[in-house]
Amino acid sequence: MSVALVRRPTEEAAVAAASRKARPLPSLPAVLTALDHAHRSQDRAGARLFAHLAVRVALPEVGE
Repeated sequence: MSVALVRRPTEEAAVAAASRKARPLPSLPAVLTALDHAHRSQDRAGARLFAHLAVRVALPEVGE
């Protein structure tokens, strides 16, 4: 059984637009404040997202 790929032009446009320019990362204190707020409000999904963002902000890029 073959699977036909569904063409998603809006998804392709979004990926193309996002990859055109790099978005600047927020400052580490701002991310840690948001992480603290997520923990205090028991927002587990938000806490996980801000924890990962904190690692991205704190660590240098690979190859630099």
